[in-house]
Amino acid sequence: MKILPVVVAYWVLVALVGANDVHRTYDNDHQHKRAKRPSEINTRQTVGYEEIETTSEFWHEQAQKTLKAKLAEEPIVAKAKNVILFIGDGMSPQTIAATRMYLGNENNVLSFERFPYLGTARPYCVNRQVADSACSASAYLSGVKTNYGMINVAPHVPRYNCEYNRTEAEFLGLMEWAQDSAKGTGIVTNTPITDASPAGAYASIASRDWENDAKVIEDGCDPKEYPDIAHQLIHGDVGKKLNIIFGGGRQNFRPTSELDENENSGARTDNRNLIEEWRELHPNKAEYIYNKIGLKAVDTDQTEHLLGLFQTDYLYYNLEIEQMGLHETEPKLWELVDVAIGMLNKSENGYVLFVEGGRIDNAHHGTRARLALDETAQLSEAIDFARKATSVEDTLIVVSADHSHTMTFNGYQKRGSDILGIADISDEDGLPYTTLSYANGGGYYDTYTEQNRAIRVDISDWNLTDYNARYLATVPMGLETHGGEDVAVYASGPMAHMFQGNFEQNTIPHLISFAAKIGHYKESKDETGAGSSLVGCVQLTLVCGFVVLLGMLKWKPIDCLL
Repeated sequence: MKILPVVVAYWVLVALVGANDVHRTYDNDHQHKRAKRPSEINTRQTVGYEEIETTSEFWHEQAQKTLKAKLAEEPIVAKAKNVILFIGDGMSPQTIAATRMYLGNENNVLSFERFPYLGTARPYCVNRQVADSACSASAYLSGVKTNYGMINVAPHVPRYNCEYNRTEAEFLGLMEWAQDSAKGTGIVTNTPITDASPAGAYASIASRDWENDAKVIEDGCDPKEYPDIAHQLIHGDVGKKLNIIFGGGRQNFRPTSELDENENSGARTDNRNLIEEWRELHPNKAEYIYNKIGLKAVDTDQTEHLLGLFQTDYLYYNLEIEQMGLHETEPKLWELVDVAIGMLNKSENGYVLFVEGGRIDNAHHGTRARLALDETAQLSEAIDFARKATSVEDTLIVVSADHSHTMTFNGYQKRGSDILGIADISDEDGLPYTTLSYANGGGYYDTYTEQNRAIRVDISDWNLTDYNARYLATVPMGLETHGGEDVAVYASGPMAHMFQGNFEQNTIPHLISFAAKIGHYKESKDETGAGSSLVGCVQLTLVCGFVVLLGMLKWKPIDCLL
């Protein structure tokens, strides 16, 4: 009878090892091939609900399907060769829920909501309850929480300080760890490439505002001692090794005396053209592009370094591209991801790619809900494209947000109602209110009459189909603020099951680096076999257990071979 527990333990170990060969619920047909163009987003609003939803059986069956899928799901316990980290800047839980309805109806799901694992992250700064994109980028890209407005500088240093010891206080994270393991690296954003979120991948600086040398000087510091963000991208240890750099913000790379491709002046006062300096640093198999025409012409097989700066400042919103007919010259987020994955797939050691859907945040700051939801939909399309263009077996995809926003949706409107429309009539003042509204922001000035701020405006005749329409807000602010609630973390691929539960935001890059075996968890060159991974540890334990079992049975290993 003493043998039984050992036998049971042995087969449990067998099952654990076998879990590496069980594969997943997310559709994955493309296996590293470049996927086709995603279909156009369907913004049709459904009316009401399906007749079948009025039966109890429908809901029981729906729950049973979910239960069966959960029971069938097993984690991929393996090393992640590739990692793609998607951040929806300002993509709050409310934004995600509202976007489902924007794209179809209440039981719709976004691409990343089909991922098997979900957790939540706490995004506060060291010195603020509500995070900005700088301190949060330091957390989810470098693994350290810092102060509001600072990027990858230890929190004992005050913001705007330029008298600290850079060697002691500055740090980097995920991209540096990936490059140390000879992986390809890239950054894709539709904000300026020097904005806070992308800067977290390669820069260390005491103020997120220091995107060019003139901004450093304005705050009384010396850019030669404390280089600006654009300079760090071109000449920094991590920045100069990046294979893909896609974003906006050309003004931060050219001097005030020069015009860019859109006839806009540069912002640098040091008379340096950092784009030309980048070309000098990468004389071979490198290319600079500035619009969609150049993007489509890139030969990824012959290119090792690609710098794409597509606007003077921010890239266009998707709805602007659609309304203004800019399809030929202005790239969409999924198109940038397409080229980035195509280039990085050449890396024998895999890659780490950071992608930001940054214009969700800009739209929310302006209380322009339609733009925010549409940009969330665009991010969902880019994520869906990436998952189909890669293998779930070797590519870990993590999706999260840096912080929340103050938008909420309210009322008791009927199913199928336009999420961007009017919810109901107030039972206090008899005036209509929108389903979506903000706690603060510029929408305040559209909410109350100029003559009496205690009286609301009648919005019955508002054109809420205008993508620039501002939504109602309670407190007057020039720009709407961020929100402080926890943000969701979705994961798919190798070791994705680690991204469950509630954790500090700075845990994210540590989980990623463990999955990819980089940074603190980097494998040494001579590590092979059982000692090289979690799977190897399980295999070694299995072998040892088998030997113990043979000993208990008084079998000699040689007897098994005869």
